[in-house]
Amino acid sequence: MVGPIDTSFDFATDTPPGKDPDALSPTLRRYHRMLWSKPLPSGEIFDLDPTVRGEYLVHRSSRGEFRLTSDAITTNLVHKAGRVIQQIAPEVRPADLGYTMGSAILFPGVRINGKQNLNGARGFHPSIADRFDLTLECIRRHYAGEDNKLADVLQRYSDFFGLFGDFSGYVDFWLLQDLVEDDGATIRFFHHFDDFRTPAVPRTVDDYIAYVEASNDFIRRRNRRIDDFVRGMA
Repeated sequence: MVGPIDTSFDFATDTPPGKDPDALSPTLRRYHRMLWSKPLPSGEIFDLDPTVRGEYLVHRSSRGEFRLTSDAITTNLVHKAGRVIQQIAPEVRPADLGYTMGSAILFPGVRINGKQNLNGARGFHPSIADRFDLTLECIRRHYAGEDNKLADVLQRYSDFFGLFGDFSGYVDFWLLQDLVEDDGATIRFFHHFDDFRTPAVPRTVDDYIAYVEASNDFIRRRNRRIDDFVRGMA
C-alpha cells in the first residue's frame, strides 16, 4: 500500500542549506520508496531497499541488482540560460515551483567501467542540457532501436530499461503520461524540437518563458497524476 505523499512538499525544505535534495532529503527518499515499490510490467515487484549502506535505494530480483539514485527531471536552466534570464524582469518570470515529487525520478546511479551514468551524461551533453523531455525522446528511441544522443549511456544501462519492457511500460511505470501525446510515441517537448537540430537551451526571452511555462505545466499535471495514483492504491 502506498503511504501518504504530499505532492506540494518542497524537498529543499528538509535538506541542509546549499546541499542536494536528491542525496539528502529524507522525505524525497521515503516518497521514492513508497511510490515506486510496485509491480513491473512483468508482474514482479520493483522492491526498493533503503538499508544498503552507502546506497540510495537498491532493487534486487531475478533480473539483477540495480543501485539507484534520485534525479530531478525538470530544470529552469538557471545557469545555462543565465543571459536570457537577466533580460526578464523578476515580476514577469514564471513561478519557481520548487522541487516536488512531480519533478523526481530514479535512475541507475552506479558508474559502469568508470563512465558517466545517465544523470551525468544528460546534464553534460549539449544537445540535452539536462532537459528531461529531450532525455525521454532518447529513451523512446532506445526502446525503438534507433540511434540517439544518449545511445552509449542508455545501452550501458539496458538491463535497467529492460525491466519496463518497452517505452509504454516505462512511461506508465514512472507516471510520465503527461509528457507523451495520445499516440504514445510523440514527446510533448518543452521547447521547439527539430530532431535535435534546435538548441536545447532557449535563446530568446519569449522562448525561455514558454519553456518554463511548459515545464511547470508538466510538473503540475504529474503531481496530480501521482495524487490520483496514490488515492487509487490506498
